[in-house]
Amino acid sequence: MSKPLAILAVLLPLLAAACAETPQRESLGQFVDSSVITANVKARLLDDPVTHGFKIHVETYKGVVQLSGFVSSAKEKQRAEALARSVPGVRAVKNSLVIKPRK
Repeated sequence: MSKPLAILAVLLPLLAAACAETPQRESLGQFVDSSVITANVKARLLDDPVTHGFKIHVETYKGVVQLSGFVSSAKEKQRAEALARSVPGVRAVKNSLVIKPRK
C-alpha cells in the first residue's frame, strides 16, 4: 500500500468518528440543522412586532430550542415560544425567558 493510501486508511475512520453523534454531542449534520433552526428562530423574533429579538438568546440542540433572556411581558414570552415552535425542524421549545417589566 502506498504511503498516501495508508494515511488515508488511518484518517478515514477517525474523520467518520468525529462526525458521529454521541449523547453529549451532535453529529455534523445535526449541528448544521441546529444552526439553521437557530437562525430561523432568531429571524422570526427580530421580524415580529411583539418580541424584541435582540434581548432573546436562542440555542438549538438536536431540534430542541432553548430561549433565554428577559422580556417585558407574558405576552412577549408566549409569542416568542409560539414563533420558535413554528419553525420547521423544531421538536420542542424550552422557554426560560424571564419577565422583567420595563421601568
